[in-house]
Amino acid sequence: MQIQNKVVLITGASEGIGAACAAEFARCGAKLSLTARSEDGLRKVAASDALITPGDITDDAHQRRLVERTLDRFGSIDILINNAGMGLYIPSWRVPMDEVRHLMELNFFAPLALTQLVVPQMRERRSGMIVNVGSIAGKVTLPWMTIYSVSKYALGSLTEGLRMELRRDNVRTMIVCPGYVKTEFQQHVRAGQPPERVVKGRRFAIPAEQCARSIRRGVERDARTVVAPPASWLLVVAARVFPSIVEARLAEMLST
Repeated sequence: MQIQNKVVLITGASEGIGAACAAEFARCGAKLSLTARSEDGLRKVAASDALITPGDITDDAHQRRLVERTLDRFGSIDILINNAGMGLYIPSWRVPMDEVRHLMELNFFAPLALTQLVVPQMRERRSGMIVNVGSIAGKVTLPWMTIYSVSKYALGSLTEGLRMELRRDNVRTMIVCPGYVKTEFQQHVRAGQPPERVVKGRRFAIPAEQCARSIRRGVERDARTVVAPPASWLLVVAARVFPSIVEARLAEMLST
């Protein structure tokens, strides 16, 4: 899909991967509709002609208002980037259920709700793309954030199902699986802390701008899956071919 003059709606756009996507797609000539909780954050990253709609993306009224304002301003939504998300570092066997529900609301139900609001006009125009920002944790379960992995596996499955459901309507979907990216993700988790070895691995993280470029290129070539950095595919393949070995190594990281 060509990006110039396309209308791109990005959630979680005030920082991190979302802010980097806003800059990357604006650079390529897209018209932007941005949302996040922080109005100040949105104003810092938004181009002068971008539409900003601050609010809680898990709120039904905000979801409807966001889509309505975007359609009123631009007349269409060509690309939806469901980027907003949050982590949780508590073992699944003792995590409070209200924390699980909150995480699933943000990481899964909000993207699904926005998709349901946006897809009808895409089907009518027989054009559009849904981009769901998942995680490498949605390909390989990371035991220090099991519930987060569950939410991203669900988002990946949703992406695949939508692709088949909407195939006849020429509406495409793409799942993005970032590895370690230099953002404030660990500082914004709902609760808990990652293992020390995971924190130390931050030195191998890629910039958010690199992840955004991978997303933009994926949209341009109608990719099904984008893994950033591509080297993270090695972990995915290893987990499929040598599951017991990978599980043992990941469990060791959890215990140190």
